[in-house]
Amino acid sequence: MNKFITAVALLCASIFTCQLAYGQAEQQVKSDLQKKLGAAAKIKSVSASPLSGIYEVLVGNEVFYTDAKSQYLIQGEIIELATGKNITEQRQNDLNRIKWSELSQANAMKQVRGNGSRQLAIFSDPNCGYCKRLEKSIQQLDNITIYTYLIPILGADSVQKSKQIWCSAEPAKAYIDWMVNGSALSGKGDCTTPIDKNIALAKTYGITGTPTLFFTDGSRFPGAVQVADIEKKLATLK
Repeated sequence: MNKFITAVALLCASIFTCQLAYGQAEQQVKSDLQKKLGAAAKIKSVSASPLSGIYEVLVGNEVFYTDAKSQYLIQGEIIELATGKNITEQRQNDLNRIKWSELSQANAMKQVRGNGSRQLAIFSDPNCGYCKRLEKSIQQLDNITIYTYLIPILGADSVQKSKQIWCSAEPAKAYIDWMVNGSALSGKGDCTTPIDKNIALAKTYGITGTPTLFFTDGSRFPGAVQVADIEKKLATLK
């Protein structure tokens, strides 16, 4: 029994030593790489990748790779041939994921179609051409609740239009009339709006472009996504 306990203790000590060594190696890689990249590149973390001797490097929410000596910065994807799984894409999706519960629905315009059972959140700028294209295409979605968060990132005119939309008697209708039908905005834009809060939230989530869509599982679709792709994603959430 004593021999067994001793063996277990030695194994635990070995595992701890290995974990400590890996941790030190990752810290060393991070330190060396940070010096080479400079302060402008803020490295969040360095961790082991599925490839021996290759480390995953997070700069912001972007995934890169480097070698143990920090001689090379690799921008590309790791694909597991046995399964066809894109390791990098899966990791990037996890990093871009949010908690649906963190979205304050009070700061969004709400549209309900049909029974409203499916849910979607969209961050949009009223002067964004891709946003207008998206809004026109998703008019065909049914049985859905859409929460639209105005983030005027394209200039002062976007800010003014966002205020006019939000301060309208029916903000969601004014938004659709403008985005889909091209109707002129007539609101004064002199009410209290959640625009600053929405912009701050967008920065927290790393949203740098519009439109950006979020689903109830926290996954993110950037850009003017095809309706077929939205329907496909919504189907997985049932």
